[in-house]
Amino acid sequence: MTKWNRRGQALVEYLLIIAVISVVVVTVVKLLGGYLQDSMTKSACNLTDKVYVEGPKPGQGQCVDR
Repeated sequence: MTKWNRRGQALVEYLLIIAVISVVVVTVVKLLGGYLQDSMTKSACNLTDKVYVEGPKPGQGQCVDR
């Protein structure tokens, strides 16, 4: 193998690793996104002295005045 072929092979391997990691990250965020959004909303409610009200689905919670 020449020097260029090895570099190209390494580049392709790195791109495949990045692609697999990206797919995993997108899947995890899609599955847990609502729960992450709820936790951020709860934190915002506490900071603004409001009450957190759960929504019917994950990610649909709201802050309401006391």
